[in-house]
Amino acid sequence: MTDQTVLQIFRDTSALLEGHFLLRSGLHSRQYFQCALVLQYPRHAETLCSALAGKLKETGAMVVISPAMGGLFIGHEVGRALGLRHIFAEKNAAGTLELRRNFKIAPGEKVLVVEDVITKGGRVQETIDIVRKNGGNVVAVGVLVDRSEGNVNFGAPLVSLLKLQIETFAQASCPLCQAGQPVVKPGS
Repeated sequence: MTDQTVLQIFRDTSALLEGHFLLRSGLHSRQYFQCALVLQYPRHAETLCSALAGKLKETGAMVVISPAMGGLFIGHEVGRALGLRHIFAEKNAAGTLELRRNFKIAPGEKVLVVEDVITKGGRVQETIDIVRKNGGNVVAVGVLVDRSEGNVNFGAPLVSLLKLQIETFAQASCPLCQAGQPVVKPGS
């Protein structure tokens, strides 16, 4: 699957938004990938996640884990495509991720971490920390969209379906803020 094909699916589903956005990382951007708009179409979810799974099939993973909410459907679809169990980490009352619902990671179990989009990779790193705390071995991280510009290191291979260089800004130096354009946080 080519980058253009992936981008076209995002455009066709109005999931690649243009404007002034506050990302979960705290950075601002002119573009926002609203993966939920793609994932509302099961065939697109299957197409994208099967393509990502194809890039991850040689990892030797035994289980897929994803952070909720963003990675939930992607992790599930990647797990299905690979024939693996899928579990997820979710926020507790303090807002940090944890394993709940009696999900378990066995010591030494090979784990694939899957997320929708990364910029700084904060939720992915939280998920990796959960895996390691439970004795699991992270064999790779898979994402639909990598907009990190190579600025993240998870201590495991990072595999993406689409890698883009999308300009981001700290609030203090954001030209959109300086122009008075209202900021939107679509992921919340």
